[in-house]
Amino acid sequence: MGGLFDVENLKKERESLESETKKSNIWDDVKYAEKIFQQLKRINKTIKLYDDLLDSISILKELLEIEDVDKNEIMRLEEEIRELEISTLLNGEYDGNNCYLEIHPGAGGTESCDWAQMLFRMYQRFFDKNNYKYKIIDIQYGEEAGIKSVTLYIEGDYAYGYLKNEAGVHRLVRISPFDSNKRRHTSFASVSVTPEFNNDINIVLKDEDLKIDVYHSSGAGGQSVNTSNSAVRITHLPTKTVVTCQTERSQLRNKEIAMQILKNKLYQQKVLEQEKEKMNIVGNVSNIDFGSQIRSYILEPYKLVKDHRSKYEVSDPYKVLDGDIMEFIESVLKL
Repeated sequence: MGGLFDVENLKKERESLESETKKSNIWDDVKYAEKIFQQLKRINKTIKLYDDLLDSISILKELLEIEDVDKNEIMRLEEEIRELEISTLLNGEYDGNNCYLEIHPGAGGTESCDWAQMLFRMYQRFFDKNNYKYKIIDIQYGEEAGIKSVTLYIEGDYAYGYLKNEAGVHRLVRISPFDSNKRRHTSFASVSVTPEFNNDINIVLKDEDLKIDVYHSSGAGGQSVNTSNSAVRITHLPTKTVVTCQTERSQLRNKEIAMQILKNKLYQQKVLEQEKEKMNIVGNVSNIDFGSQIRSYILEPYKLVKDHRSKYEVSDPYKVLDGDIMEFIESVLKL
């Protein structure tokens, strides 16, 4: 644990940062000051986590030596220690940040669009069960059923840290409700997750590199449909990165949000490229098809959900599709 947390060095770093915060001119550079306080907050949280974990383990050891101990108390402490241990794995630079999550169907038309909507529902249930706030930034509905794409903004403790490993291709095998012959179909959908980088972004967007389109906001119909051209699509031509936003009634506000998402995406690409250069590896973008999936959800001919990275699996896919995915998330974090 000492090696994992490196508490002594963290305490030295805390002392150094606290000295910086006491300087009279610290707020002359607002961005620098905010960065210092964010680092200090993260270090204090890590040290507290270390102390809490030590206390819980110590109490658990004492209880285990008592013959007539309350088993419920032991179970409670074991669960607390498990949660603390998982928290130690959320030590990435951006793990504590809010994030954007996108879902896109693969090839397969209506079948894949429906699968994308099933994933959308799964994540909504997950957010509700784990007290995450989320907002739909953009959603494009399928022509017959399902969705062509959806972008969500998620707020909460370690939102990116927990969701980052959901990025990848998700595979569904089932009897198609759209096939009159009741044949078994395989569908794919991709999930991407981008952290909100806050004040760390240093991305300059040139007007000539941007293609901006406006269009009517889509919806299910009724009085709530916005009939004005308020929705915004921005294409970054050099990288072919596309972002859309239609959550606000104001075209200007939608453009501001879309620009912020675009900056986050481009900055994430920059960070990943730097990491790949350091590791001397070349990253490949997975196609949304066979062989590239991170997780399979099989409803027919048997019932199983399996993560292909951690090998964790359960035999109740409907429970998983109802938002119980934390154990899958934790199984990948432990790798």
